[in-house]
Amino acid sequence: MNILEKFEKGHLKELQSDNKLPKFSSGDTIKVHLKVKEGEKERIQVFEGVCISKKNAGLNSSFTVRKISYGEGIERILPLFSPQINKIEVVKVGSVRRSKLYYLRKRSGKSARIAEKNVATPIDKELEKKNNNSPKQSNLNKVSDDNKATKDIVNDANISLEEKEKVDEKK
Repeated sequence: MNILEKFEKGHLKELQSDNKLPKFSSGDTIKVHLKVKEGEKERIQVFEGVCISKKNAGLNSSFTVRKISYGEGIERILPLFSPQINKIEVVKVGSVRRSKLYYLRKRSGKSARIAEKNVATPIDKELEKKNNNSPKQSNLNKVSDDNKATKDIVNDANISLEEKEKVDEKK
C-alpha cells in the first residue's frame, strides 16, 4: 500500500464518521439536498429522482440521479463525499435486479416506473414483538375486533335509533 492509498483510507474514515449517509442503491428514489451558491448567498436545493447507478471507489465514489423535469430527462452525477451535498434522504426503495439502470433513459411514462420493494418498517417490528404476531395479522385482528363490536351493537334488540345511526356513521 503506497502513501496515497493510506492517505485516502484515513480521509475516507474521517468523512464517513462526520457525514451519516443512508444506505441506498440503484433503483431507489432519493432526495439530494445540495448547497447552491448564488453570488454571496447560499441556499439548499433539493434534487429528487431515481438513482440509476452507483460507483463504489473509496474516496472517489459517486452516484447518478435521474429525474424528469418538464418532459425532459435530467441526470446528475454526484460525488458521494462531496461538500456540496447537505444530506441524502431515501424516499422509496426500488425493487430492481440490475446495478446500472441505463435502460431507463430510453423509456418514458409508465414503462419507466420502478416497483417499490416491500420493506418492514421499525413500527411494524415493534408491533410484532409486542403481539408476537406478524404486522398483517395484528391489523386483521384489529379489524375483526371492530366488526365484532359493531355486530354486537346491531344485533341487540333494545337499541334506540340514535345508537343505530352512530353505528352506521362508524362504518
